[in-house]
Amino acid sequence: MAEQARFFNMDRTTAADARCKGFDPHTLDQAAESMLCYIYANLPSLPVYEGTRLAASASPDGVDRISRLPPELLSKIVSRLPSVKDAARTAVLSSHWRRVWLSTPLVLSDAHLHPEAWGWPPTPASSPAVTAAVSRILEAHPGPFHCVHLVCSHMSAHRARLARWLQLLAAKGVQDLALVNRPWPRDVSLPPTLFAVTTLTRLYVGMWKLPGTAALRGASFPHLRELGLSCVEMEQGVVDSLVARSPALETLNILGCKGLRLRLVSQSLRCVQISCSRMEDIAVVKASLLERLILFRPCKIAGGISTRLRIGDAPKLQAFGYLEPGQVLKVRDTIIMPGIASASTVVTSVKILSLNVCFGVRSDVHMVPTFLRCFPNAERLHIMSKRCAEPTGNYLTLQFWEESDPEENLVSRISVMSFREFTGDPGEVGFLEFFFRSARALETASVSMANPSFTPFSTQEAYAKVKRSSRIKASESNMVVLGSTGPAGGKIWSLKDGADFSFHDPFSEVEVVG
Repeated sequence: MAEQARFFNMDRTTAADARCKGFDPHTLDQAAESMLCYIYANLPSLPVYEGTRLAASASPDGVDRISRLPPELLSKIVSRLPSVKDAARTAVLSSHWRRVWLSTPLVLSDAHLHPEAWGWPPTPASSPAVTAAVSRILEAHPGPFHCVHLVCSHMSAHRARLARWLQLLAAKGVQDLALVNRPWPRDVSLPPTLFAVTTLTRLYVGMWKLPGTAALRGASFPHLRELGLSCVEMEQGVVDSLVARSPALETLNILGCKGLRLRLVSQSLRCVQISCSRMEDIAVVKASLLERLILFRPCKIAGGISTRLRIGDAPKLQAFGYLEPGQVLKVRDTIIMPGIASASTVVTSVKILSLNVCFGVRSDVHMVPTFLRCFPNAERLHIMSKRCAEPTGNYLTLQFWEESDPEENLVSRISVMSFREFTGDPGEVGFLEFFFRSARALETASVSMANPSFTPFSTQEAYAKVKRSSRIKASESNMVVLGSTGPAGGKIWSLKDGADFSFHDPFSEVEVVG
């Protein structure tokens, strides 16, 4: 009972308030912890060597040869230690080593300062010790601050310290900064001083309320290359203003945000990813270098309103997904409807296309041929089969696809295809039969089964249906059928993998995992 009563993200007063409002505080606490785990998983890695450990051993003749090494080399040794605790411990060896620590650009993660006796995840009770240690380090070290991750404290009770931290970080030239608040409350405001840190090259913030657009007047982030916003409350226009003031920004990651309306204008952005957010209106107005636009698992908008997507001037856009038929797609000035396809409604640059489709919803399936015609040069096609609680009619099978593509050129250019969350329903089978008959350039295909715990078909039955559908191409292409023990709907999107340009195809499980 004592363990069940423990909260990781709220105090008992907040829990009591949640109960008064009709919510189960334990459910809210667990949901917050799940989202925090997702946020942590997508934070940039600390620039340290995890295998390095601080150790001291006397040489046989008792001579300290390490301290005689050149200062530059000693600084590199300290910077490669796995935690700020280890780096700071070198200062007790001698005054010489203290000077080495103070002259080494700081790498600080408050997770390394978390008292082991408190366990993990952190609770509100552990925050005073951690925040006090952070304050001592930030005050003592003269800078520069290479990388600072402050992600495990409940900051609602430490707002004055937070303001001081940001002053120190700005004054001492922090480059890589991650700030994550352990909720509740969810609306702890970040001081406007955040927007005065002009040395940033990478910024990730999570579980905060951002300052408004007024605080951005006169702000500039000339070196910022990567920006991540997770579960933040913000005014409309803040993201647009941040992008406009970041002339070197290449990657924009947004996770778990509500009411998103973006109007992207940038001459430097290469990758935009939005995951598990309530997207109302996403417009790529002018993004001359944008290569990847990835929209994963959008949350439903109140009132049944559909997400509006507009692709304007994006001549280098190569990878686009996960496009859903329920979204309103606008190419330049034309809203895409079933049957609409012309020279003004095609995006010829896209080579990698990913679609989310409910094969039990006829209106969804009717949009797929139209989407394929909008991206006529796509060479890689990735299909995610979405579960639909209430199919709207009879499944559209092979006959529908043949009638939709009398010239047999819809998928003729596709060389790589993946189909995920396959359950074996007639709509899925009909699409696969059509695809394998028509994909003349196909080289590689993979079909990933849904976890059998969440499907009406057995794995063996679904596997047999895949084999029957692909029999025409099985001997001509590299065909792989994969099982699954993952969650319903497939695994969560990795923002790290999506922004990693060493992977040619961010939607390819085989390439990314392999």
